[in-house]
Amino acid sequence: MRSLLGGKGAGVAEMRRIGVPVPDGFTVTTAACVAAMRGGGTWPDGLWGEIQAHLDALERRTGRVLGAAERPLLVSVRSGAVFSMPGMMDTILNLGISEQSAAGLAAESGDPRFAWDSYRRFVQMYGEVVEGVPGQAFEDELTALKDRRGARQDTDLTVDDLRDLTATFRRVARESTGHDLPTEPREQLRRAIDAVFASWDSPRAQVYRRLNDIPDDLGTAVNVMQMVFGNKGGTSATGVCFTRNPATGAKERYGEFLLDAQGEDVVAGIRTPRRLQELETVLPEAYARLMSAMDRLERHYGDMQDIEFTVEDGTLYLLQVRTGKRTAAAALKVARDLVAEGLIDTETALRRIDPAQLDQLLHPALDPDHTATPLTHGLNASPGAAVGRLVFDADTAAAQGVLTAHGGMTSHAAVVARGMGKPCVAGAGDLRIDADARTLTIGGTVLTDADTVTLDGTTGAVYPGALPLVPPRVTDDFSTVLGWADDVRRLGVRANADTGADAVRARELGAEGVGLCRTEHMFMATDRLPVVRRMILADTAASRQAALDQLLPVQQADFEEIFTAMTGLPVAVRLIDPPLHEFLPDLVEQSLLVQRLEAGGEPGELGQARALLARITSMAEANPMLGTRGVRLTLLHPEIGVMQTRAIVRAALAVRARGLDPRVEIMVPLVGYAEELRRMREIVVATADEELAAAGVTDLAYRVGTMIELPRAALTAGEIAEHADFFSFGTNDLTQTTIGVSRDDAEGSFLAAYLEEGIVPADPFASLDADGVGELVRTGVERGLRTRPDLETGVCGEHGGDPASITLLDRIGVDYVSCSPYRIPVARLAAARARLDDAARDDA
Repeated sequence: MRSLLGGKGAGVAEMRRIGVPVPDGFTVTTAACVAAMRGGGTWPDGLWGEIQAHLDALERRTGRVLGAAERPLLVSVRSGAVFSMPGMMDTILNLGISEQSAAGLAAESGDPRFAWDSYRRFVQMYGEVVEGVPGQAFEDELTALKDRRGARQDTDLTVDDLRDLTATFRRVARESTGHDLPTEPREQLRRAIDAVFASWDSPRAQVYRRLNDIPDDLGTAVNVMQMVFGNKGGTSATGVCFTRNPATGAKERYGEFLLDAQGEDVVAGIRTPRRLQELETVLPEAYARLMSAMDRLERHYGDMQDIEFTVEDGTLYLLQVRTGKRTAAAALKVARDLVAEGLIDTETALRRIDPAQLDQLLHPALDPDHTATPLTHGLNASPGAAVGRLVFDADTAAAQGVLTAHGGMTSHAAVVARGMGKPCVAGAGDLRIDADARTLTIGGTVLTDADTVTLDGTTGAVYPGALPLVPPRVTDDFSTVLGWADDVRRLGVRANADTGADAVRARELGAEGVGLCRTEHMFMATDRLPVVRRMILADTAASRQAALDQLLPVQQADFEEIFTAMTGLPVAVRLIDPPLHEFLPDLVEQSLLVQRLEAGGEPGELGQARALLARITSMAEANPMLGTRGVRLTLLHPEIGVMQTRAIVRAALAVRARGLDPRVEIMVPLVGYAEELRRMREIVVATADEELAAAGVTDLAYRVGTMIELPRAALTAGEIAEHADFFSFGTNDLTQTTIGVSRDDAEGSFLAAYLEEGIVPADPFASLDADGVGELVRTGVERGLRTRPDLETGVCGEHGGDPASITLLDRIGVDYVSCSPYRIPVARLAAARARLDDAARDDA
């Protein structure tokens, strides 16, 4: 039902079907919204007539009439996207209320305060959502009234206060829009539904969809439901609850409520609510019914549920049920527990965990040994640590964490933060935020947007300054779920690792080898760069060889660390890839240095600087990415490749001598012609065999392969495979050379606009371009295997850690992906999901 009724409508319909108490109402489908969007905002013929017919039926069922003076029907108008988008779209409550119906409501309930509280809420929500009145204008008037009355909460205002506030709100709306708000209830309903349709394309909804890969063409349903009132005094309440803890995954009730309130007070963070367990004390019968409904819904859906509820005069109603958003740690624990409880199997559990979400578990946490004193405490709404400068508006923020003065653990801020893996401290009540002045005051301390704070979302503490962080810890839940993934996946997962430390961490996270070791990174170390530069600047073969001889043992030591960490697993070492001038000073910087020395420097120093400038100038290329690099460089300067091969083989021999099992793969980059690889392979094999013979070793196997990172290489893969033991597709460069764009330039210029305008579906450097680059990978794999059936194929670009790319690569049939160490768990789970998706397609 979700695709047609949206998540909210489907949930309400299902609860009604199984006998859970929900308010009466009807749903305007997503199809209606899509049709209106395609019509430029014009509704399809007959839609309004259908809505009115359903409203007539609702009035007959309830015995009430929308906006009537006696026994009035009031309704909520709520969005409901196919995929949950908490707080991103709009809602209007109490629609149908007016001076007449407020009086009728007061007479019927015997509570004028409740009636006028509902009326002022409607004017504020309708004015903001439908008429576009700035919400702050209403908030300023409410705050001013509370200040005049000495009221801390809205509930401290009297009926006269609320009557005056309603009049003030209507004046604010009239001054903002130039006209009175409409009073005819059916016209209010039509315009409210139209506004909810339009909120699908609000800026915040668009941003949320981009962040969560939700398509733009789904539209939203609109749910028109009879109002049930949590603001009818001490026997009424509203709240949000989860069947398990969404922060930790613990099997415990988690939620909040407010007495004498409406739902937006909780989810929008207007007031700081009370813990769910306290509801048992104040409304025990409603609490018992809620606990029963929570149990029933979790069993029915077989997953943790997020529920909105209202208690009206002691009677419980459920307004919404959906799969609860949770942190990555909670997702793993819930999955493991549900399997243990027999509610789901391991394959279902794997399907429910978003691989990208695992990244949350691999970020640093606050050092538990710190001695800092908190500035304040709030609610620990989303775990983890965040360090950053304070930001007071959403447009500026690239948020590392969220801090709120109001609201609770089920507010939209907390729910969205948990879903995005961002730490959140909510409801820190002693904060005073001045958004205009961009200041935050805690007691006598005033902080501005120049100040840095540390949030501990696990404890709710807020600290001044930047506190130290510590590496993440792998939990039993993490290991168990990834073990299930390993049992399912076909695709191997290796690491991109350039140091021993990287290799150690990668193996801890489940890497099955090193798919890419970039040797040039080893040259950039402070103690090695001068030697590399001597090698580049050498004017004789002897002096160049002397520098290479000096580099060999330090490269060997690096390889020994990696082979040791990966004993028993393959390590693919890529020979030097970038052009040599990248190891020299920048041309502009060196020119400026020469100018400064010419103006007053030592003659000897000036001579050296000029010589270096001349060498840099002679080596400069207009487009070095497509210049003398990779195999081209080593064929021109084979002594470099010889030195690196010696270092690799000697390292393997040294590690083997210690009783370990090095698995050596030597990878030649940027091959475009089979002849390039044939010649380079001869150099590598001759050098390696010479080293093995000198050591008297005959049984240390090694393999020689190549990176496929040029379109020509993919298209001529059959010829290249004659000289390769393996292919590793370098999809970063393959994307650049296929699409004809520079990643560094594109991501800082036109690519953002292309994404915004929908010219490209995704960043091709983040997620593999399936129709272009993906087809080249497929072609390269197929043609390579036709020549050499035992050819091993992998992908070592950053796409190797992207779930969408992994799904594509699994279908293509590559043998493994290689990614940065902290993406390995993501890749392991994504590879399992890819297999399960393929199986589901085959079954269908």
